[in-house]
Amino acid sequence: MELGRLEYLQALVTEFQVTDSTGNKRRCSLALSLSNVSTHTRPFSLAEAKEQVLANLANFAYDPSNYEYLRQLQVLDLFLDMLTEDNETLVEFAMGGLCNLCLDKTNKEYILEAGGVEPIINCLSSSNEETVVSAVTTLMFLTTPRSRAQTTALPVVECMLRFSLSANTRLSNLASIFLQDYCSPPQVEEARNLSKHTAVGIPLPKD
Repeated sequence: MELGRLEYLQALVTEFQVTDSTGNKRRCSLALSLSNVSTHTRPFSLAEAKEQVLANLANFAYDPSNYEYLRQLQVLDLFLDMLTEDNETLVEFAMGGLCNLCLDKTNKEYILEAGGVEPIINCLSSSNEETVVSAVTTLMFLTTPRSRAQTTALPVVECMLRFSLSANTRLSNLASIFLQDYCSPPQVEEARNLSKHTAVGIPLPKD
């Protein structure tokens, strides 16, 4: 059964990576079977199929029993690569997958060593609420004595101050936790004095 799980995850990764026209057909078929959308009356586009497969990989990242397989298949690298895509849905699912994975110490260390903090910070500027929430949560999980200088850099703290003023309760509460639990009072004060809560900087996500 465990071998079957590895093979299935390998199939997902392969389907995502195939780029030829034949692969497009196979990818669409797999995406349809995974999504269980019986009312879908038109073929999936290449982008939609990739989104479905990436969403499923992100869902598998919830289960710690899949962590070793996902590392073996370099899914963490795949998620990190997707953070710079123009397709906001791919970024959302990739960010969600990383958020699921980074509670694990080995995964956390891998993401940090791979230079994953910078692209995650860049996701704070997304207009997609889910992407931003996952990015904030992931930065929390990735904060260690070694990474703290980067995860709580001044621009990040300024961003969290702005998010804490958001009318979006989910985002404002999460940002407040970040400021209270992961930033020192001097850091918060410096960011507050610098920004004065102006609209300049990382924009708030759309509601």
